[in-house]
Amino acid sequence: MGYYADLHLHSKYSRATSKSMDLEHIAESAKNKGIELMGTGDFTNPAWLYELEKNLEPEREGIYRYKGIDFILTVEVNNIFDFKGGTKKVHSVIILPNFETVRKFNKSIRRFGSLESDGRPILSLTLMDLAGTLFSIYPDAILIPAHLWTPWFGLFGSKSGFDSIEEAFGEYSDNIFAIETGLSSDPPMNWLLSSLDKITLVSNSDAHSPDNIGREANCFATPVDYPELREILKKQDREKFLYTLEFFPEEGKYHFDGHRNCGVTLSPEESEKNNNICPVCGKPLTLGVLHRVYSLADRKEPVSQGRIDYKRLVPLCEIIGDSLGLGKSTKTVKGIYEKLTSYFGNEFRILLDIPLGDLEKSADGKIARSIIKVRDEKVEIKPGYDGVYGEVRIPGEEKGKKVKQQSLF
Repeated sequence: MGYYADLHLHSKYSRATSKSMDLEHIAESAKNKGIELMGTGDFTNPAWLYELEKNLEPEREGIYRYKGIDFILTVEVNNIFDFKGGTKKVHSVIILPNFETVRKFNKSIRRFGSLESDGRPILSLTLMDLAGTLFSIYPDAILIPAHLWTPWFGLFGSKSGFDSIEEAFGEYSDNIFAIETGLSSDPPMNWLLSSLDKITLVSNSDAHSPDNIGREANCFATPVDYPELREILKKQDREKFLYTLEFFPEEGKYHFDGHRNCGVTLSPEESEKNNNICPVCGKPLTLGVLHRVYSLADRKEPVSQGRIDYKRLVPLCEIIGDSLGLGKSTKTVKGIYEKLTSYFGNEFRILLDIPLGDLEKSADGKIARSIIKVRDEKVEIKPGYDGVYGEVRIPGEEKGKKVKQQSLF
């Protein structure tokens, strides 16, 4: 199975986040999913930091323990700053090894933004200054650009991002050895850029509610501590980092171009024919991740040699709901989910490992076959655009309802 890690999520102290995102519910959801290492998220928020220090027990270097789940200290920060006559808005995930270093970092950035108002603080600080501050405090800190391609807040985003890691981080570029692909892109899309060959691709849920924990994740061969995690990411170690778990990128809410208010969704090729203008309102389209990838790519085909492998999935509740024609949050779907995860151990085992014959012994035949179809990537997808999640359909004997990705984020 491996050692699954979800390194990016938010606590109840972040805006637009479920009040259930506390340690109790995060740990419970991680167990159900099959995740053994969770990021804490939000360590810059004083109230959340107090809860973390009070409840987490040291396990091994840089790893803490709560109710059978490993935790590592993480935060996402939102840098908003002026750059060459424009405004840049970029999210980054920071991982640190202990509470002492976290407190030093928090103290150093306090003058650049409020740490109390949101679990993901807004900092009036350039990315170079953020990196300089972070690495002066702890040279072996891990800084990962979050959801790299998202139009708003992605490092390469079409609305407020950069064209390269070097442009964004300057002298600290060599300290950036991993990036997060985000829900709207997957490894093959990133493999179109030779500039990312030396960069390790990671995938995380960015969950704002317990149900979304593990919708993307990372699989390591064995449990890791902080130094091992850093070394694995820095060296892109394929023996120790087995694969990432990915959304189908079309499901992400910024995959295609479009205008949500106009109900317009277009492929990059269709957008180019319209000069990137909405055919309904005449205003510029929100250019999605796929369009932005194509604009920066220097390859026509992805080059996978030497890169970390990946697998795509659809959350189990959505597969069950689609198979039965029910909403994923209904009592019936939740009941079946609990039965299956209790019997087989966790969701990832069901989605990735359990043979069809064994699934059919404990699940409705349509559900079992749908799980295998997703595993074989036999799905139909209507791409997401401009903040609207994509829709996945799993072909079957009888068409169920659409599988929709829904989130507080």
